[in-house]
Amino acid sequence: MTFPLSRRKFLGTTALGAAALATYSNLCAGTNQWIIGCLNRPWTNWSIDEMLDGISNAGYRTIGLQTPTKSDPFVGPTATADYLAKLKEKIAARGLTAIQSRLKPMETATFDRATDDIRRQIANARALGIGTLLCTGTDKPEHYDNWYRLMAFAARHGANHGVQLVTKPHGGVVGTGADLLKCLEKVNHDNFSIWYDAGNILFYTGLDPLAELEPVIAHVTAFTGKDCDGLRSNVMIQFGKGKVDFAAILRRLKRASFRGPIMMESCAVGSTPAETTNNARANREFLEREIALLG
Repeated sequence: MTFPLSRRKFLGTTALGAAALATYSNLCAGTNQWIIGCLNRPWTNWSIDEMLDGISNAGYRTIGLQTPTKSDPFVGPTATADYLAKLKEKIAARGLTAIQSRLKPMETATFDRATDDIRRQIANARALGIGTLLCTGTDKPEHYDNWYRLMAFAARHGANHGVQLVTKPHGGVVGTGADLLKCLEKVNHDNFSIWYDAGNILFYTGLDPLAELEPVIAHVTAFTGKDCDGLRSNVMIQFGKGKVDFAAILRRLKRASFRGPIMMESCAVGSTPAETTNNARANREFLEREIALLG
């Protein structure tokens, strides 16, 4: 069996890989550092404008629209062309670049209906100029085989439309490093890779995130910045307050020639958008210090 073995293979053998590499290279022009971006999750209690302002004011220029809200489906199937156009304008007006959003497959629908829904979400990502969609798996064992099948379709269809598919540790079918490796084998497509999340390894399994990274290190194309207190514990905390050994994880990624991006997902959520923005800025500065120490 052959399946995607490395980021180098992914970047070198698909048109999408070339486009992704060009995007990341442009964002990093003039630096030797990984991109440090920000996901929208800490601002889901507030409006889209407050979220975008907060991310910009916290010093980020790269964003991920990973957590939809009642008023903002992002690339979800209910998103209209008008909504997507206005959202794209709002992102650009703040000098931000959106690189990621979430794919939510219909696990229990017929294959035809589920794949039509995936097509719509990929088309919406294209409309926003987003090049990566993340699917966080399923926690129902009876749906595992169907989920693998839908991810294989999404990877193929995404490759034809310039959209990379990724998954990450999130319990269930993507709980551990071994589970993630099995996903790669089952999906068996160069356009499917791992967006590693050390905090989620702790939250969902209580296992060592560094050890669980090892089986899939060659397949990691992005990293979520998230700390965690422990099994089923708090993740919306400041970096360095939990049990994730960021220094060890970053050192291992560097040795594996990881290219980034690193996307901050969690911080302490304040009572106002401004407080949350300050905490998000502090987590960015934490990551910058840890990366600088790598030399």
